[in-house]
Amino acid sequence: MTPARLGVVIPARDEEQLLPRCLVSVAAAAAIVEETGTHVSVVLVLDSCTDGSTAAAAGTAAELGLELHLLETSAGNVGSARAEGVAYALELNAEWIANTDADTVVPGNWLRTQTELAEAGYGLVLGTVVPDARDLRSGHLALWQDRHVLAEGHPYIHGANLGFSARAYRAGGGFLPGVSHEDVELVERIKAAGLSWVATDWIRAVTSGRRDGRAPDGFSSYLQTLLN
Repeated sequence: MTPARLGVVIPARDEEQLLPRCLVSVAAAAAIVEETGTHVSVVLVLDSCTDGSTAAAAGTAAELGLELHLLETSAGNVGSARAEGVAYALELNAEWIANTDADTVVPGNWLRTQTELAEAGYGLVLGTVVPDARDLRSGHLALWQDRHVLAEGHPYIHGANLGFSARAYRAGGGFLPGVSHEDVELVERIKAAGLSWVATDWIRAVTSGRRDGRAPDGFSSYLQTLLN
């Protein structure tokens, strides 16, 4: 069954500069599924922000006509921030939760493909992520590409491009507090619970290529290790 209500959860910490482009991409993806009657609610979790992230997000959402719910927390870790966001989305009766990060741009087919896969019976969708080439020095993108095969059935897990049903999330025990690997741990528990899942490159997202990221051992940390 195609989910009638979708939740998009985005944790953010001091992302005033990158949040607008993230929300623009989410709004474009939402517009496609909303044409078919699916309702999309975006939940932005502002974790320990000290910059203008709140104003930047609210202003962008107003310009786009995007249904945006702003949550503020001082949890100080992405696991708790994601958990708070999903809990709120579930309170809004979201049947499917799509997850990304504030420094990420999702493709236009991002939500449509996830709803189609949900209709096909999958409870978990793992998307791919590539670094923004504009943030990398010459040759670094090629080095990254040499070590990653982006294809159907890929082995990667990214909180910046992850979707699951409400049932799968509950079966996996939800996101747990932690500064990193909360996405990998949840996926492992969902798989162990026996939910059908798929790893696809059809919804490839582009994330910041910075190497001073917000989560230790996250994507930016990996880039720093690989490229330095």
